[in-house]
Amino acid sequence: MQSQDVAPRPAPSASAEPFVDVEQAEAALVEHYPRLVRLAYLVLPPGLGRNRRVLTAHALTQRALPRGRASTPAIPAQSTGRDGDPGYAFVRLQVLRTALEAGLPLTFRAWPKRSQLPPLLPQVWGLRLFPRSGGADELALDQRLSALSGEARAAYVLRGLERLPDGDVRRVLTEAGVADPDEALDEAAEVPAQYALLDSPEFDACSLQARPTDLMRRRQHLKAALAAAAAVAVCGALLGLPGGGWGPDGAAAPAYARNPSAQAALDTANLTRVPATAWQAASRNDFSVWPARGELAHDTALLRRALAVWARPGETVQVSATPGTPSGGPAGPPQLLYAGLVDNARVVILYDGLRIARYAEPKDGTKGAALDFARVDGATPGEASAVVLGRADGNVRYLLAPWVKKAAERDLLKPGSGAMDLTLTEGVTSPLAGPAQQNGGCTSWNVLQLTDRSGTRLMSDLGELVPARLTTGRPGAVHEASGAEALRTWAPYACSLGAMRSAGVRTVNAWAYAEQPLPEAGGSADWVCTRAETWRGGGTRALAQFRTPGSAYGAVAAQAENVPACGPRDPNVLAGVLWKSGSGSWYLLAAGGKNTASISTTGAVRGSGQGNLLAVKAKEGAQAGLKGTLADGRAINGLR
Repeated sequence: MQSQDVAPRPAPSASAEPFVDVEQAEAALVEHYPRLVRLAYLVLPPGLGRNRRVLTAHALTQRALPRGRASTPAIPAQSTGRDGDPGYAFVRLQVLRTALEAGLPLTFRAWPKRSQLPPLLPQVWGLRLFPRSGGADELALDQRLSALSGEARAAYVLRGLERLPDGDVRRVLTEAGVADPDEALDEAAEVPAQYALLDSPEFDACSLQARPTDLMRRRQHLKAALAAAAAVAVCGALLGLPGGGWGPDGAAAPAYARNPSAQAALDTANLTRVPATAWQAASRNDFSVWPARGELAHDTALLRRALAVWARPGETVQVSATPGTPSGGPAGPPQLLYAGLVDNARVVILYDGLRIARYAEPKDGTKGAALDFARVDGATPGEASAVVLGRADGNVRYLLAPWVKKAAERDLLKPGSGAMDLTLTEGVTSPLAGPAQQNGGCTSWNVLQLTDRSGTRLMSDLGELVPARLTTGRPGAVHEASGAEALRTWAPYACSLGAMRSAGVRTVNAWAYAEQPLPEAGGSADWVCTRAETWRGGGTRALAQFRTPGSAYGAVAAQAENVPACGPRDPNVLAGVLWKSGSGSWYLLAAGGKNTASISTTGAVRGSGQGNLLAVKAKEGAQAGLKGTLADGRAINGLR
């Protein structure tokens, strides 16, 4: 009796395709694994090499299992043995198909198939595996098979190893994806039918021999791998540092472009603008109390461009900075000192507490913009008196501090000549000739003379944003170089300032430390030490200069960098020079400061004397050293 609620099961159809599940295929693969590996080994192209053919044959066989239920291919209908097993027929077809794919050439037109790539598993390190060697017949057969195409090798193997008739071979090749099975059969027929040799150990990829790989090459590869691993580790560590890479940022703020403080620094509305009278009540007069001046001080577009270029200068922007001056963006909203037209350029001067930044662009566009930086931290009122606005045609324009009452131009080489007044327009001077742009011989050295409520001082342009302050006197007790005696001291040595250009110079002091009577009644010579101090502290330079009677300029006798001589830390100096008298005799002349108790020479010239002066006969071109003793017994060496 049949229930009305249950549909009858249809009778099995004779034409329904048999299916193979994973368990059935796995059982067939395990049972016939050596034969399937042999089949794959024979079909794979010999160009892979015996070791890779072995590993690839095992890999293809192990990957032949279906992912689920799969229909079995049309195979000869034999009732017993492996040929009647649908599971074996399925895995054999899979092995054959992937072995044929492995022989296809790689092209850029399509992604490579998995069987075309070296197998991931199995892997053998440090050994080469290959089947046992057969006889001469097996070797000859292997050579003949290697000359066939992959499809022809598959046809030969199915004929000889699987004992399939040509009709069944044709059907299996078709299901394996061979386009022309008949051509494959015809090509395979060109090889003698030595099918018994296919069962030889020569083609058994499961019974293997092992030999070591190239030991020298393996050692080289190991060293290269270790070096590469070390490089990757170093790069990973660097990328993991704060500011970028894989490492965590911890408590750091977001990236620069999204940092609120950085964004505020680039907002023109947040620019600091100091009132015009703030300097009068300030306890300290420096750049922080300069008011914002210039006819473009409220040009938002110009100020935005200046701030943006400061933060992210493009490739076409000419960026320069004095030594020791960072050129990065401001940490917070900077202070606006000036924005206006200077000659044929729009100029913006900004100050961030550490640096002066000068942005300049052509009046008719932004192409060719320039960005200059100068360090000015800890500036005194005298050092914060002027900033270079622009240079054009050898002339310089300055923006002066609000406490400067008067500005003038003076030739430092001519102490007796007067100063020529400069016109001031809202703190901007009329142009004056700049010594830093002079060419040829040194015939003049124009300096900026400024007067404020504290007195008069001289500033010299050394090719930077902030001019250097000139002083005279013994280190530790220097004074402004504006008096008559100071001008006479500086005049013979003014041209030596050219050796201090673009070095981040803050002040230059000229100290007349000795006057020496010359032998043979040659008159008196002057010894002066000029020392340049820098904004960064390092990079100081000391020049010991010697001037004979009647000479317009002094000559550099010795010089040194990053030494304390002639400075406030060590107000002492010792230097010497070879001098030729009127009679043609040569002398070694040496002089130290008044604190020098004795001087002696070493080398090709021998001599010594008490006091701070020494004159010893010498030969032309003689090489000598100097040693001195100070009044407190401390030794001092000569500048070289």
